[in-house]
Amino acid sequence: MEVTVSTAEQLRLTAKEFDLICKKLGRTPNFNELCAFSGMWSEHCSYKNSIKWLKTLPREGGRMLVKAGEENAGLMDIGDGLGVVFKIESHNHPSAIEPFQGAATGVGGIHRDIFTMGARPIAALNSLRFGLLEDEKTQHLLAGVVHGIGHYGNCFGVPTVGGEIYFDRCYHTNPLVNAMSVGIVKVGQTVSATAKGAGNPVLFVGSATGKDGIGGASFASADLNAESTKELPAVQVGDPFQEKKLLEACLEVIQTGSVVGMQDMGAAGIICSTAEMSAKGGVGMRIDLDKVPTRQPNMKTWELLLSESQERMLLVAQKGKEELVKKVFEKWDLPCAVIGEVTDDGLLNFYMKGQLDASIPAQELVLGGGAPQYDRVFTVPAYLQKIERFEMSTVPLPIDLKKTAKQLIKNPTIASKKWIYRQYDSMVGTNNTNTNAPSDAAVVLVKGTKKGIAITTDCNSRYVMADPKKGAMIAVSEAARNIICAGGEPLGVTNCLNFANPYDPEVYFQFKEVILGMGEACRFFNTPVTGGNVSFYNQNPDGPVNPTPTIGMVGLLEDVEKKMSLDFKNGGDEIYLLGSLQNDLGSSVYLHEIAGHLLSPAPYFSVEEELALHQLVKSLIQAGVVESVHDCSEGGLLVALMEKSFNRLLGFSVRGPKRTSDGKPLRIDACWFGESQSRVVVSVSLKQRTAFLQLTANSGTPVTLLGKTTQGEVELEGQSWGNVLEWKNNYDSAIEEVLNKG
Repeated sequence: MEVTVSTAEQLRLTAKEFDLICKKLGRTPNFNELCAFSGMWSEHCSYKNSIKWLKTLPREGGRMLVKAGEENAGLMDIGDGLGVVFKIESHNHPSAIEPFQGAATGVGGIHRDIFTMGARPIAALNSLRFGLLEDEKTQHLLAGVVHGIGHYGNCFGVPTVGGEIYFDRCYHTNPLVNAMSVGIVKVGQTVSATAKGAGNPVLFVGSATGKDGIGGASFASADLNAESTKELPAVQVGDPFQEKKLLEACLEVIQTGSVVGMQDMGAAGIICSTAEMSAKGGVGMRIDLDKVPTRQPNMKTWELLLSESQERMLLVAQKGKEELVKKVFEKWDLPCAVIGEVTDDGLLNFYMKGQLDASIPAQELVLGGGAPQYDRVFTVPAYLQKIERFEMSTVPLPIDLKKTAKQLIKNPTIASKKWIYRQYDSMVGTNNTNTNAPSDAAVVLVKGTKKGIAITTDCNSRYVMADPKKGAMIAVSEAARNIICAGGEPLGVTNCLNFANPYDPEVYFQFKEVILGMGEACRFFNTPVTGGNVSFYNQNPDGPVNPTPTIGMVGLLEDVEKKMSLDFKNGGDEIYLLGSLQNDLGSSVYLHEIAGHLLSPAPYFSVEEELALHQLVKSLIQAGVVESVHDCSEGGLLVALMEKSFNRLLGFSVRGPKRTSDGKPLRIDACWFGESQSRVVVSVSLKQRTAFLQLTANSGTPVTLLGKTTQGEVELEGQSWGNVLEWKNNYDSAIEEVLNKG
C-alpha cells in the first residue's frame, strides 16, 4: 500500500502519543489502559486538531448562563426564570454504514445531552447532506436516515420541527447527518456533569451494556473506505422507548435532590463519562466493572470501558441516598446499580472481580487536561485559483426563463421535502406553531408563558467551498436572518463542523478560515457559540466532502402571537424586495446545476448590510406593517416568490428591476436566480403601504417594488406562467418522482 503524507503523519503521531502515554503514567500502559487512551484521545473526544481554533470563537456574553464547553449543551436565559438548552452533533460515519441505526442513535444521543442537564426536550431539527438523488446508493442512505430519524423521534415523543437537506455529488457514500435538540429548564434546577464528594456513590442507570458501538469514537475519527463496512459493531443500536423512560426517570430523580452530577454515556462510553466528570470535579473514581448491568455475558474490561450502548447515564448521588435513586429507576423499570464511588486521589481505578485492571489519572485523558493538542499545517487550496478566474460574461443568458424556473423548482435541494418531513411527527407535544403558518425559522411554544423559541439550522456548503471565511459568515447570517424573519431575536449558536481529513493542509486551511469567519459573524450579531461538535474525516475514495459548518441557532419571541409567517396572505397586496441588487450568480443552484459551472465565487455578501436589513425587518414586524416575510436563499428571488405562494395558493405578477443598486445593467438571470445575500421579500397591504414606505425611507436598505399578489395566477415580466397550483405540484412531487423511478 502506498502511504500518503497524511497517513504517514498519523502513524508518526500514533507512536509519539504512545510515548506520551508512557511518560504520563510513568510506565508502559496495559491493554485496557491503552484502549482507554485510544478512545479518549481520538479526534472525536479530544478535539486535538481543532481546539486551538475553537478557543478563538466568542464563548461568553449575551444571555449565556454557562460558559461554552462547561456542560453537555448550551444554556441561555429566556426570562421568567427559564432557560433554553440546545446542542447539535454529528452522526455521519455510523449513518454511512448503517443509515437507520446511525441516524436513530444520533437523535437519541443529542436528546440525552439535553435532559442530562435537567431540561425537557421540546423540539428536534436536523441538517442532512446526501449525494445525487438519482444515485441508488443515495436513495438507500436517504431512506434509511429519514426512517431512523422519524422512528426514534416519533417514538420518543419530541417533534421534529425543522431542518435542511442538500444533495451534492461530494456527499456520495459519506452523508452528513447532524441532529439538534432544544429543551427548556427552570434556571437553578440544572444538573452539572461534575463528580464531587469523596465517598459519594457512582451509579450506572439506563439500558444494560452490550457490545454494540465498541470503538465508535475511534471509528468516527478515521476516513471511510472500502473496509469500513467491517466496522458495523461500532454502530450503536437505539431503543427510543427505553430513552423515553430514561428521560422521565432522570427528570424525576433530579427533583429528589439526591443527584450530585450526571452525564450521558455517549462517545467512548463509560471511560468518557467517568473521566470527564472526575476531571471536571478534580476527583477520581473507583469503579467495579463487574457490577455494570450487561446484556451479554463475560464482557471484557476494555469492552465495558468502550461500549457505546445507548440510553445509559452515569450518575453521582449523595451518600446515603442510593436507595432513593434506585426506587425512581425501579419505578420506570430501568437497570440501576451502584458501580463505584468518588475518590479524592484523581485516579480512575477500574476493577474486575476485585482485580485492578486499569489505573489512569482522569485529568490525563480529557480535553483541556492531558489530551494532546496540535497545530496543523495549512495551505491555500489550489482550486481557489480557478474560482478567482471565473468570468460571469462566459455564462450565456437563459433562452427560456420559464423552463429554467421549472428546472430550479424541481431541483432536489430546492424542491419540497414533503416526502421526508411527512415521516416525522411534527405535532407531538403541541408546541410547534409552523404546521399551518410556515415561517423562515421553526417556532415552538414555551408552555405556561407567552414566549416562543425560534430555531433554525443553516449552511450552504457550496458557498463555504468557494470562500471558507465568507461562506461561514453567510451561514451565521442566514441563521440570524431566518430568526429575524420569523419575528424572533437571535440569542446564540451551536455548531456542527463537518470537514475532511485535518492532516490535509488544504482541508485544514478551510477549517481555520471557517472558524475565523464564524467568530467574526457571531461577534457582529452578538450570538455567542455555546458549544457544538467537530466531525473530521468526512471523505471517501471519491474525495472529500465540501466543508460544511452547520449552524444551529436559537432565538426568542417574547410574545409568540407576534410570530411572522412567510406566505402571502391576500390577493392585491404589494410585493417588495428589501436589499441590494447585484449582478451576481456566484455559487448559485442555477449556475452550478443548470448552467454547469462547478467552480464560482461565493455570492455577494456584506455583514454591515445584513445587520441593517435585520434592524429594518425587525422594525417592520414590530410595527405590524408587513403581511409576510421570507428571505432569499437557494434559487434566488424567483424561488422565494414561489415559496411564498404555495401555502395559500396565491400567485404573483412581478417585473424585475433592470439595473443594479449601483446603476449598472442587471442580468435577468442574476435578477431572478442569483443568490446575493441580505435580501428579504415582504408583502404589504394597500392599507399599510404609506406606513411601510415611511419606515423604509431612511433605513439605508434598498427597497424595490416588484409587483402584486394575485388570486392564483403567476405572471413574470408580462408573461403568463399559468396557475400557482401547477408550480406547487411540480415543487411537491419532484423528489418522489425521482425515488419512484429508482
